[in-house]
Amino acid sequence: MGSLIIDRIGTFAGWAVTTAIILVVALLILRLVAEYANFNYFGRPYVTIRRLTDPLIVPIRGALRGFGVDPKYAPLVTILMAVLLGWFVLQVTISILSTIGGVMSAIQQSSVGRVFGHLLYGFLALYMLLIFIRIVFSWVMVSYSNRVMRFLVNTTEPLLGPLRRTIPPVGMFDISPFVAFIIIWLFQAAIRGTLLRS
Repeated sequence: MGSLIIDRIGTFAGWAVTTAIILVVALLILRLVAEYANFNYFGRPYVTIRRLTDPLIVPIRGALRGFGVDPKYAPLVTILMAVLLGWFVLQVTISILSTIGGVMSAIQQSSVGRVFGHLLYGFLALYMLLIFIRIVFSWVMVSYSNRVMRFLVNTTEPLLGPLRRTIPPVGMFDISPFVAFIIIWLFQAAIRGTLLRS
């Protein structure tokens, strides 16, 4: 019964995220078409499209200017970011649902070790995703004043900070997140081989 509910929640989450991505991409494509077709800038359709898409495009446009890239590519980059963000949401959802399913199964088998194993494994998977999202946000130059970015920095810095101080950058690239991924992956492998072994 519990696994059926988790499957249905996973299916619904997948449908909801896919629908949201399609809507965002469709709106951004409409905006691109309207801009290249020289629609009336003050006409109601174009104003409506701009009002719906500006909250998505304006931050990306600012980030592109910071990188010295022409801001006219902001709608295309926003489409890529929407798909990537949707993938992140799905991965987090799958990770959480998988952890809940594993914990429920372990409880039914009265296996305390497997309960802790699933909780630790799920936490590490979620932590890895937070690091990855922080990397993407830093690429698009989301500032620390942003509430989400502040949460990401405060959550991931306990691991990334010491690694950054220990491992020198390679050229202009900070490789501490990649080392963090390797460390987390090793911990997950250890959990699979011990607490979650059959």
